[in-house]
Amino acid sequence: MLKFVRKRAIASLISLAGLIVMVFFLSRLTGDPAALFLPVEASAEMKDQFRELHGLNDPLLVQFGRYVGDVLTGDLGESLRKARPALDVVLEAFVWTLWLAVITMSLVAGAAVLVGSLAAFRAGGFFDRLSSIISLVGASVPDFWVAIVAIVVFSVNLAWLPTSGTGSLSHWILPISVLFIRPFGIIVQVVRGSMISALSSAYVKTARAKGVKSRSIIFIHALRNAMLPVITVIGDQAASLLNGAVIVETIFGFPGVGKLMIDSILQRDFNVVLAAILVTALAIFLMNLLIDLAYALLDPRIRH
Repeated sequence: MLKFVRKRAIASLISLAGLIVMVFFLSRLTGDPAALFLPVEASAEMKDQFRELHGLNDPLLVQFGRYVGDVLTGDLGESLRKARPALDVVLEAFVWTLWLAVITMSLVAGAAVLVGSLAAFRAGGFFDRLSSIISLVGASVPDFWVAIVAIVVFSVNLAWLPTSGTGSLSHWILPISVLFIRPFGIIVQVVRGSMISALSSAYVKTARAKGVKSRSIIFIHALRNAMLPVITVIGDQAASLLNGAVIVETIFGFPGVGKLMIDSILQRDFNVVLAAILVTALAIFLMNLLIDLAYALLDPRIRH
């Protein structure tokens, strides 16, 4: 097991290193921060002093080497916009995104497993056909389109829900609902397919012959053996949710790391952009590692 964990951790660190290199150099292509932060009438000398103060006059390789050295010591630099440690700014926003992702995925996992299991138990029936249509539509529609339509319908036309902010429970309904739709549709389909296979197995037929109740057959005998692919998909969708939150948070003005990242790119706040991507990537890699561990514990063959 330790060898398995070590291999996964090394693979994640290599991916993280590649991501840092790519984002560092691509972010420098967005423009000169001095032109954005200083007044329009600022002289060339003032702009040069600004770049010198923040180390932007050095060659890119020198800047990158200095940044890597700082990262290894836990220093992700200072936000140019807020004059605070970039890591502190990102962690404050990441807490909001984490709460949004945890609440959404908890609702998604519970609802999708229940709906997919019931659809598989009566495969071909009305509930199965209805849930299949709904899940396929949910898995296909883009988040940004659903978010815009939801704002128009529920905020503008009906005036039931606010369009942005986090002041009350009502502010969370639209972001959670929009983020809920796509992973729910995907996971329902996976649960249904896996459960149909499990319900057709010999041990389930034996349980039915013994008169075991349908509820026990679905949620004890079949679901336990159908969960391996479901766990993997839930982990993938949880990681996708963190990425998808960038668009949804921006549309709804939700103060998470996604909106922070977009704002920082527009403001050319390089340190915050890199810190946001680094923290998000670490969270995704850790999540994937936990999913791999759960998968390996459930199926010992994976460890070998």
